[in-house]
Amino acid sequence: MEDVKKKRSSLKNILGGDILATDFFRRQTKLFVLIMVFVIFYIHNRYAAQQQMIEIDRLKQELNDIKYDALIRNSELMEKSRQSHIEEYISETKTELQPATNPPYLIK
Repeated sequence: MEDVKKKRSSLKNILGGDILATDFFRRQTKLFVLIMVFVIFYIHNRYAAQQQMIEIDRLKQELNDIKYDALIRNSELMEKSRQSHIEEYISETKTELQPATNPPYLIK
């Protein structure tokens, strides 16, 4: 009769915590602790991976912004260093500089 009482676990015993006092749970305590450690490690690992993915996405976006900024600055520099733009700037500033009349030649 006592074996029948041991094997029967009611909702009241489960919710009350009496099921944790059974012989099976006492013998398997180390296993349950190990499983809980693994679960906590798994949750932490997943959270850390998500944080790294967010950081990677942010850095990729920042890299794209920097690339576009460098492209814009490069095109502005090309525009300002164009010969016609330089001649126009010189004529506006009223300096004594004049464009070369002889073509450039190579010194060997």
